[in-house]
Amino acid sequence: MTQHHARKLASLTTPLLLIALLAGFVLLVLAFGDRSLGRMAAETLIRVTLVVGFWIFAGNSGVISFGHAAFACVGAYVSAWVTLKPEMKSLLLTGLPDWVAQAEWHVLPAALAAGSVAAALALITGAAILRLSGIAASIATFAFLAMVNTIWSNWTPVTGGTSSVVGLARYVSPWVGLGWAALAIGVAALYAASASGLALRATREDEVAASASGIDRYRHRLAAYTLSAFFCGIGGALMGHFIGVINPDGFYLGLTFLMLAMLVMGGIGSLSGAVVGVLVVSIAVEGLVRLEKGVTLGATEFALPAGSQEILIGLAMILVLIFRPAGLLAGRDLSLPAAWVAGRADPTD
Repeated sequence: MTQHHARKLASLTTPLLLIALLAGFVLLVLAFGDRSLGRMAAETLIRVTLVVGFWIFAGNSGVISFGHAAFACVGAYVSAWVTLKPEMKSLLLTGLPDWVAQAEWHVLPAALAAGSVAAALALITGAAILRLSGIAASIATFAFLAMVNTIWSNWTPVTGGTSSVVGLARYVSPWVGLGWAALAIGVAALYAASASGLALRATREDEVAASASGIDRYRHRLAAYTLSAFFCGIGGALMGHFIGVINPDGFYLGLTFLMLAMLVMGGIGSLSGAVVGVLVVSIAVEGLVRLEKGVTLGATEFALPAGSQEILIGLAMILVLIFRPAGLLAGRDLSLPAAWVAGRADPTD
């Protein structure tokens, strides 16, 4: 087996190792944690789906998008529209079309519908936004996020406006979250290894050389943007069915900067960085929240001041950017050593 083939086979172990890491995380939490930690694990895995979806576009294209929380918002509301009981919709969402108002779907097709609608919206809006590049594209995605938030906050008969939509079925457990996170990781790894993913990363590394080689940057960006939105839409639906309540502001600046923080912390240059960033930030936030509530050390009770969580996470991001500008994993993916993979694949060597 050649060294090239050995490295390629080793790279295929990345999604398996990441899924195994998340499964081990769930098992540890369920075995040794309390109910609160179980909820944290489920929320962390929802964030993995969101951030891995975000990485499919941002990690491969190098374009920082501020608009992906909008796709999560659309996904959450689409799932709510088709899963809420008709009686609840007649009270909260009086402007829905009759066929939607009477719909009562199972949560699985609702999640797929949420992702599909988000992907369709990305295809339409990305057709215009992705003709821009660099900071102009990033600003355009932020404008898109602001537009979606404004529309959803004022489209009261259909979205409930700024009032919360309540009554969603709460079905997202750590195992459900793990299943969707594993699917997102698997698809993200397949896309990254595909011809489109390789071409898109080539435009990220050297746009001029890629263009001279005949690579259509716009087409590959749009494909990644659409696929990325699909998983963000599903992530939004999962968030709604985890909390049981949705509101447009829950999918605005707070979620946007949390996703960015996780991606920056782990490293935008690799799929492993996206997953590890979510785990590190989620565990750190949970620890800081518990410290804000207070812990007892012997005869002394210690508690961080309220708001310390945001300050310390921000400080950690600054330190990572100073000392590890490429993130904790510095663009590297978790994988088995190529020599070990080659030996297992060709035992006669």
